[in-house]
Amino acid sequence: MSQKVAANQTAVKNYPNRENLDIKLLVLDIDGTISGESNQIKEPVKQAIKAAQASGVQVAIATGRMYRSALRFHQDVGSSLPLIAYQGAWIQDPITQNVHRHLPVSIETAHQLLDYFEQPELRSLLSVHFYINDQLYVRELTRETVIYAGRSNIEPIAVGDLRTVLTTAPTKVLALSDDIALIEKLLGSLRQRYTPAELYLTTSVATFFEATNPLVNKGTAVRYLAEEMLGLNAANVMTIGDNFNDLEMLQYAGVGVAMGNAPADVQAIANWVAPSVEQDGAAVAIKTFIL
Repeated sequence: MSQKVAANQTAVKNYPNRENLDIKLLVLDIDGTISGESNQIKEPVKQAIKAAQASGVQVAIATGRMYRSALRFHQDVGSSLPLIAYQGAWIQDPITQNVHRHLPVSIETAHQLLDYFEQPELRSLLSVHFYINDQLYVRELTRETVIYAGRSNIEPIAVGDLRTVLTTAPTKVLALSDDIALIEKLLGSLRQRYTPAELYLTTSVATFFEATNPLVNKGTAVRYLAEEMLGLNAANVMTIGDNFNDLEMLQYAGVGVAMGNAPADVQAIANWVAPSVEQDGAAVAIKTFIL
């Protein structure tokens, strides 16, 4: 990316012709996109979202968070659509409580991942999270888990041996460490062990390694919402995200916007780069392409 583009947070490639846009669905990531350090949606972003809705655009949330953790953001933006949680592994309508899609990791694969994480050289370095029936199960309450749970506003359940809860297939498996290099190494190693047809592996932030069902990513979830539920096509969709777990939905949408705080590789595939989350970049993107 050129210095000029980086400084101005403007288009990076495939700049959409705004005169020809017909956006009918706006899909928003949460962390790093509409919520920053405050763990809240700031008023300028809320107002831009409301204005988009008033203009006839429907708004949805697509997040790696648990359903119960994401629900308050869904309510904050006044969405009437199903909530896309767990990278798209869980899609539920908060109004009817109907679960439209749930694609978990197989119990066998979850056991394999746990065996890998509990190797002697890794066990003490990782906090392992299993998400089952929208509950968080952990081996023990590590410092990293306590911080994560506080931000997510959830109560983790410490069970000692995580194998005891693997009678039910987990929606997602997460390994957490403050050592970013370790997470990168983990991602590289497990991508050699598992093909994309066997397991979807990603990072939502640099310290989170995440594994879901191979059919799961935000792109397939947004496609399901747009095409199967709303009868739209990709050209009618705008997505905004900030990290590697947003890549697929940015690539799917007619307008894919990366945040200014997104890694360079994420910005590189976007149609446009907004200012950072702390600069209310989502509001700027909405005003640029919708309002």
